[in-house]
Amino acid sequence: MKKLYAVTVCHDYSDFLAWTLPYNRTLFDKMIVVTGKSDIKTQNMCEYYNVKCIKTDVFFEDGDKFNKGKGINVGLNALPKDGWILHLDADIYLPPQFRSMFEKLKLDKDCIYGFDRLNCSGIDQWSKFMSSPRPIYKGWVYLDAKVFPVGERYVAYHDEGYIPIGFAQLWNPAHSGIFYYPTEHGYADRTDVLFAKQWSKGNRRFIPELIGIHLESEDATNGINWRGRESKPFYIEDLK
Repeated sequence: MKKLYAVTVCHDYSDFLAWTLPYNRTLFDKMIVVTGKSDIKTQNMCEYYNVKCIKTDVFFEDGDKFNKGKGINVGLNALPKDGWILHLDADIYLPPQFRSMFEKLKLDKDCIYGFDRLNCSGIDQWSKFMSSPRPIYKGWVYLDAKVFPVGERYVAYHDEGYIPIGFAQLWNPAHSGIFYYPTEHGYADRTDVLFAKQWSKGNRRFIPELIGIHLESEDATNGINWRGRESKPFYIEDLK
């Protein structure tokens, strides 16, 4: 059985984490959540679900708006390096079959991997899905990617090819020798691409058997939260 660890940065994203953490935490040998010292909601949620939470303000050092790479590195420092690590965004829900599907994969430890995400826009859509889930894996051979719209892939088709982006990046640090995220950009964008480009084009791989669901509170502009949370909350209005 392959060891699988996860690091998730969650600052002012506890409304998403409330839906993803209860499920995702069961899929890993160890999971670390990194948050800001002021984000009490995320801290309380991690305590409730017995998930290790690291509190830090490295996101905002040196005048940075939200240096996500520094936060990821804090989490990576706290994880074992004897297996696979998945960097996973707080708003990504992994289906229950994720771990069993992962175990069946024949992975190359020299590679970094990514997979697709389905975009669920709005708490109403998500509540309806969770109250009557439609199988994503069915008939032993099919992955139904029509449950929600499929998100874009980063393919850079003119030169660089497929690049696994930051919502979910899977790699083996001990074998690849790549242990940390770039931190030269003070926002939440770009560093995921720079991180993945440390692997050659041929060693950046796509996994068709895996998928996640990206929770969105609204149909917002791409990158709306790259410099800190701006999108509206993800909760049922009557219960806020």
